[in-house]
Amino acid sequence: MIRSNTWMIAWACLSLTTAAQDRDEYRKPPKVMEELLLAPPTPGVSIGQEGRWMLVTERSSYPTLAELAEPEVRVGGLRMNPANFSPSRSTGVVRMRLHSLKERKDVAIAGLPTPLRAVSIQWSPDESRFAFVNLSGKRADLYMVDIATATARKVNRAALNILPGNAYAWVGNDRLLYRTVPAGTGPMPERNPVPKGPVIQQNLGRQGASRTYQDLIRTPYDEELFAWLTTSQMVIGGAGAEKPLGRPGIIAGMAVSPDKGFVLLTTLERPFSYLIPASGFPKRISVLSLTDGTSWTLAETPSEEGAPIGFDDVPDFPRNHDWRDDAPATLTYVQPLDKGLGRSRADFRDAVYAVDVRGDRKPKELFRTRMRLNGITWGDERHAVVYEGMFANRRQRMDLFDPSTGRLDSIYERSSNDAYSDIGTPMTTRNAMGREVLALKDGSTVLLKSQGASPEGDMPFVQSMDLRTRERRMLWRCQAPWYEPVIDLVDPEKMLVLTSRESTEEQPNYYLRSLADKDAVPKPITRFPHPYPQLKGVVKNKVSYKRADGISLTGDLYLPSGYDAVRQGPLPTLIWAYPREYRSAADAAQVRGSRHTFTRIGWGSPIYWVTQGYAVLDNAEMPIVGEGDTEPNDRFIPQLYLNAHAAIRHLASIGVGDSTRVGVGGHSYGAFMTANLLAHTRLFKAGIARSGAYNRTLTPFGFQAEERTYWQAPKVYYDMSPFSFADKVKTPILLLHGEMDNNSGTFPIQSERFYNALKGHGATVRYVQLPYESHGYQARENLLHMLREQHDWLERYVKGK
Repeated sequence: MIRSNTWMIAWACLSLTTAAQDRDEYRKPPKVMEELLLAPPTPGVSIGQEGRWMLVTERSSYPTLAELAEPEVRVGGLRMNPANFSPSRSTGVVRMRLHSLKERKDVAIAGLPTPLRAVSIQWSPDESRFAFVNLSGKRADLYMVDIATATARKVNRAALNILPGNAYAWVGNDRLLYRTVPAGTGPMPERNPVPKGPVIQQNLGRQGASRTYQDLIRTPYDEELFAWLTTSQMVIGGAGAEKPLGRPGIIAGMAVSPDKGFVLLTTLERPFSYLIPASGFPKRISVLSLTDGTSWTLAETPSEEGAPIGFDDVPDFPRNHDWRDDAPATLTYVQPLDKGLGRSRADFRDAVYAVDVRGDRKPKELFRTRMRLNGITWGDERHAVVYEGMFANRRQRMDLFDPSTGRLDSIYERSSNDAYSDIGTPMTTRNAMGREVLALKDGSTVLLKSQGASPEGDMPFVQSMDLRTRERRMLWRCQAPWYEPVIDLVDPEKMLVLTSRESTEEQPNYYLRSLADKDAVPKPITRFPHPYPQLKGVVKNKVSYKRADGISLTGDLYLPSGYDAVRQGPLPTLIWAYPREYRSAADAAQVRGSRHTFTRIGWGSPIYWVTQGYAVLDNAEMPIVGEGDTEPNDRFIPQLYLNAHAAIRHLASIGVGDSTRVGVGGHSYGAFMTANLLAHTRLFKAGIARSGAYNRTLTPFGFQAEERTYWQAPKVYYDMSPFSFADKVKTPILLLHGEMDNNSGTFPIQSERFYNALKGHGATVRYVQLPYESHGYQARENLLHMLREQHDWLERYVKGK
């Protein structure tokens, strides 16, 4: 009897487990959704500076699961393919061709490798050639393409190692600096199943806060493996025989000086950290002469483990070593003046220094910034544009620096959340040394391109600004019914720019537009076909509405083809969103995006369901506002409710959305939003949460735009964690997560534990873990199955079938 009862209990448990697991084979969504997902991506283009040749590149839609399952080592915060010494999960260009803009004809490129999987495409300084790295299953190789002959040839002999850092750099117009697997590299180290001892970490009274990172070094074996994978030999080749430079090392960066005489080399050094990724390991910054092979060390920086982690904090040592683009061989770097502490009181935050490599090599201070330095665009001996800003008060500033006098003057300043006030970013051109510098007209006038945010939506523009007088003049602005952002400056003298033009009815194509003649008709240079014939007739509108406290909101509303609200009535509705934080209600209320953009569908888009009879509100604004001494997250949940309730109420008021049949969803922080809405409101019939973080105590040193730690604001962390309120979730929720999520904070355990908590309290919940996927999903089998899971959930719980 005992044996029989035990067998019956075991069988019952097995039956319950099987029911809970459900079937696990791959399935597909409705055919129209599959066709939309697998539609060929629109080709990419790159135009030579004189506008004579265009490179057209094509990518495959999505890799297969077998491709995603290629060998992978996850260590040091990196994901690497040990078979070809390249980043794992790399997708590349599968087809490329040249196009003569003068003759308007395509030109095939001879000598391309088969199969083609090209990454890291770069033009030579004079744009007479371009290079790329081709990835195969067993090695990576460097190719150079000559434009005049339209012929490709392989440059390297030994296999490339492109881990970590940049794969290669141009040295002039016919030579390349690249990294190879060192001669004598043996097989990948094997892990000893019997460890030599325990893994021990300790801290002796020193503060060492760090964010939650994935794929870190955890054992001595991991250290050995990381070094084996990332050690490379620097080589110069392309014209003539290959020549090794220096000794093998873990090369994290190599940059050639504008005069092609030196290499700025960044190498990673031991000891490796077990708490932070490779980007924070100790570094040696050195300069290597390409003439005689001599080198000298510019700086040695310690590990960033224990460095301050505030959003305005930086390590208290020199950073951002780089070449000055308008000088032959001058290095620049940044030194903090506030010990790297962004919230400390300081008149100046950063100082920028220069080192003349061909001179006395002594650092000379160029200027100081009152906010944190964000970047420099060099121009000439009289002009450079400096960018500085602070996260704490959301301020940004653009400055003019005169290298001849050392004077730094503010050009303009704005809130980083205030898109309406953006005057634009200076456009660049190549100088005689092949470096990108300010495109200066008449000696002191720059061209500023901007997305053109406005109350009518984004209307991209280009304006000129005299850097001496600050006088600005509008040269061109996109007009309805088009959305036409400027991509690049093709010819500074002729004021010729490359744009991408689209409308709600016309797919994006590339045009050449003259800024010198406002009335000139733009010249089309591509005629890509409509990628989504299945969406013809779908109606898109940017809708505006207000939440209860008066803040204006917008969203992109999609309605099915042929839909008639009067005849058919309100539709089941899907709202898709991603919360964002603001320090000003006025900034939060600004209109974002354009009402004139063409409808694009990515793998994670909610727009698929407009083909299934749903009203879809995509990019529904979910601002979280904190003004004065109040931080945005102090009122996170109440503001989520205001945003969601306003969206539902508006769609119902215009007769298109059924307020009793609304689903909500999001990815990452949008998934976090979804779970919170279901825990604290009863507005929705179902939710879809993909790759989210649901327990904020697992990200205790800050998350998203929250700078406070758990110990500084425990109530905020608790109240914002839907895990804390799992017993309150009564609305059906679908959880999806990539098995190998690499995003900081969104470990798969977040979904696993949330699912367990929901199940433990009797919630209606389904958890789908997608094999091999990271934070963004890639494999077509997984993506098709994801769409099917989401579709079945919406049909069952929102549409009510």
